Amino acid sequence: MARLFFALARWPLALLHPIGALLGWLSYLLSPSYRRRLNAHAKAAGLSPAQTWAAVGQAGKMVGELPRLWGRPREQALGHSVRWQNPECVDAALAEGRGLLLLTPHLGCFEITAQAYAERCGALKPITALYRPAKQAWLAEMMKASRNRPGMLTSPATLAGVRHMLRALKKGETVGLLPDQVPPEGMGTWAPFFGRPAYTMTMAAKLVAQTRCAVVLLRGERLGWRARRQHGCDYIVHASRVPADIEALLATGDAAESAAAVNRLMEAMIMQAPEQYLWGYNRYKGPRAEILSSAVPGEPA
Repeated sequence: MARLFFALARWPLALLHPIGALLGWLSYLLSPSYRRRLNAHAKAAGLSPAQTWAAVGQAGKMVGELPRLWGRPREQALGHSVRWQNPECVDAALAEGRGLLLLTPHLGCFEITAQAYAERCGALKPITALYRPAKQAWLAEMMKASRNRPGMLTSPATLAGVRHMLRALKKGETVGLLPDQVPPEGMGTWAPFFGRPAYTMTMAAKLVAQTRCAVVLLRGERLGWRARRQHGCDYIVHASRVPADIEALLATGDAAESAAAVNRLMEAMIMQAPEQYLWGYNRYKGPRAEILSSAVPGEPA
């Protein structure tokens, strides 16, 4: 499998994206539970049928592009394949020298945001991204190897990983989180997300409360072939600073209010490109019981 994965890494997106879209539709048609979940989540958010159908293909494209993102040689730069929108807010946040928390939902090509940040800013302020290791040994090893790049490190979702993120922020470095990911039991609280209670991580608020870091939102827009020709790139990374009042709320560490505020931020970002969100993700499931449930980011590192 690993050999096939790295072979596909040399294929162009013009081939990988259509293959991925086909896989997305096959998953949708062959899995009744996935189909029901995607349709229900999209409908609750107010998506039109056309947007819902587009989301099916976009979910497949996310899988199709992974070989290029993970299999890209460490020395190969993203270069002109990525363009930034409003990178000045990232520069301004870094200039404050108090650590930077990047929040990115399961929207578009969320893998590209950390890589793009690492290439642009990692030499000055490296990024540490939290991830959940894959269950398959070959895939877990590949994820670890591919995500550790110049200016970019990853930490597993363990107590040690959380402490590593705290240390990074306290040194004025950068941390990346997917705040719409269902956290382990004890690491979240129930908060509204598109009108339904969703178990939401409280880690973002705890990190801000402990380090007083700045907070920036990132999303990686996946471009279609016409847009790629128009813009001369494959992805656009959109950056925006979290409003000062929301940063202040997160700094209080209030779990319920902070989780609700983060979910509102994620909702607004998602509706900027709703067809690129992973509506099939089981966002409303209950938390799993893991060792990380005992980790409290507020404890001394």
